[in-house]
Amino acid sequence: MIYLDNAATTKPCPEAVQSALEAMTDNFGNPSSLHRAGLNAQLAVDKARKAVADSLGAAPENIIFTSGATESNKRALRGASAAYGKKRRRIVASSVEHASVAETLADLEGKGFEVVYVTPREDGRFYAEDFVSACNENTVLLTMMYVNNETGYILPVREVFTAVKRRYKDIITHTDCVQAYMKLSVKVNPLGADLISLSGHKIHGAKGVGALYIRKGIRLIPTVTGGKQEKGIRSGTESVPLICAFSAAVSKLAPSINERYERVSALKERLVGLVSAADGVEINSPDDGSPYVVNISAAGKRSEIMLHYLESREIYVSSGSACSKGQQSGVLGQFGITGKRADSALRISMTADTTEAEIEQFAEALREGITSVRG
Repeated sequence: MIYLDNAATTKPCPEAVQSALEAMTDNFGNPSSLHRAGLNAQLAVDKARKAVADSLGAAPENIIFTSGATESNKRALRGASAAYGKKRRRIVASSVEHASVAETLADLEGKGFEVVYVTPREDGRFYAEDFVSACNENTVLLTMMYVNNETGYILPVREVFTAVKRRYKDIITHTDCVQAYMKLSVKVNPLGADLISLSGHKIHGAKGVGALYIRKGIRLIPTVTGGKQEKGIRSGTESVPLICAFSAAVSKLAPSINERYERVSALKERLVGLVSAADGVEINSPDDGSPYVVNISAAGKRSEIMLHYLESREIYVSSGSACSKGQQSGVLGQFGITGKRADSALRISMTADTTEAEIEQFAEALREGITSVRG
């Protein structure tokens, strides 16, 4: 099997699996219990919280654990708009956000918020001045992802947040860092983010766990109430095994971000060189995008047909965001990729464990598919 759909999910690393197993078998207490078993579980959660906080250059008390980035995004947007949106009713967002952000914004719009979307310019890039222009004194929240999950485009989060905060210091800034975390440097102060969403299963942790960074002084109104876990923002017993797996993956990956980036950059260069030589293949990802995600269009062959052809060869890629279930999200259109080119888009997403031989086998299978399958 050649697995090239790592933007959808990654294989858990051995350290994450072992950490989760130990939490399920030996350290299975409830962190809220007052006895020794509960204390040991709480200590494991505390250790994990510090590991995630350290990786962001943050304090442990600024991290809450969630069920994943979708929940983190929703809690950030709903919680901030509820806390600060009584008088300020405008929300500004990029037009290429993940569905968990886009659909939450649509719901908030239905509740009376004005949502303004900033689109790329004709060159396919976002500019800070366009976000500043979209904001005004009525703006409560600005949200933009760090790395686009379909194309690998790196959005200018730091430049945008800095420019907006310089003019409108009270606007709450949120960034979805799912495809950037543990791949690019994600540090809270350089980014200027008040809220940061993270996911465990995108970084060789387990599915079902994520985190939300909340800058000190930022209030979020809880959307689900119950116990007082996670500072009362996310009630419910913490999933110690998943949190420990998340922490183990962070601890393993954090020291090698730059090294792994260089390795995957070389893989991207090799991949682009090979597939560009095939008839009719177009590269949809920018040259300076994240090397972990490469989007191509395969000679007018519909994505679903080519995807299943590759699957028959035990090569797994995707046609876009896994959350879209094969339906076009419209994100490619925002980057000027439309029509048959969008209909034939494939997303190849790698990790540092991907080999050059796997890239070469994929490219060969792609060339064969172009000549043998009907569009």
